Amino acid sequence: MLSPADLLTFLNERGGREYRVQALLHTGRGRKAAVRELGEYSLTARGETVQATGPSGQTRDLTHADFLSVFGSYTFGPAQPTGRMTDLGPLFS
Repeated sequence: MLSPADLLTFLNERGGREYRVQALLHTGRGRKAAVRELGEYSLTARGETVQATGPSGQTRDLTHADFLSVFGSYTFGPAQPTGRMTDLGPLFS
């Protein structure tokens, strides 16, 4: 399980690569504790922004602070590479 800060660090180290992660929300305590899956997100770090595509297919560009604010209460499953590179433009200019 990855915290939002750990995921942000992971994405920044691999800038330009898209990763798929499962967002999880932990609720309750003790016997009533449960983990709810909130859906799969595709995330790509691009400099000072993170491009996030949610389960609905809507894409947003978030600053690092916005990312931590939006996803701060979640944890994430392992990041799986999608094989999609998004920042290859300079290689072909």
